[in-house]
Amino acid sequence: MRWYTADFDALSWHDVSVHGLRIVEGAHGVAELQLDIDFILEWVDAGHGGVRFRVAQAMLQFHEVSGLRLALDYVACSAGTTPFSIDAIRREPLRPPADGAGEAGADGANDYGPWRWRIEVNWPEGFLDFEASGFSQWLVGDPRDQDAPSLASSERL
Repeated sequence: MRWYTADFDALSWHDVSVHGLRIVEGAHGVAELQLDIDFILEWVDAGHGGVRFRVAQAMLQFHEVSGLRLALDYVACSAGTTPFSIDAIRREPLRPPADGAGEAGADGANDYGPWRWRIEVNWPEGFLDFEASGFSQWLVGDPRDQDAPSLASSERL
């Protein structure tokens, strides 16, 4: 499965764990920002108020990234250093859309950008702010149905 910028409104990253962050240098001072995540494909009602999760390892890659600013505060929560957890990903356009903007191309990409992105982190407290033209996301591993919203280290590639 693959998703693109045009799919943004249909996706949620709430409680998604981030296991790795990589910056791939590009031309003209921009980069690709890659996040190795446990993507929650579905929150499944387990009955009696419980929930299970359909989770798969995935790569979330933002394109033509600039102005990256990030903060993760593990000290304030007095916890061990573990993968951080996303609360939400928000975006706003950096300029008004041109006529026809927002329509997906043949590759599923959306030309309505660039965007100002904010990844709000709920564990520990923090954020990532940056500008990017869009994103791609794809599954790296097979989906698993489980009680936890993130994969065990032994289940990750």
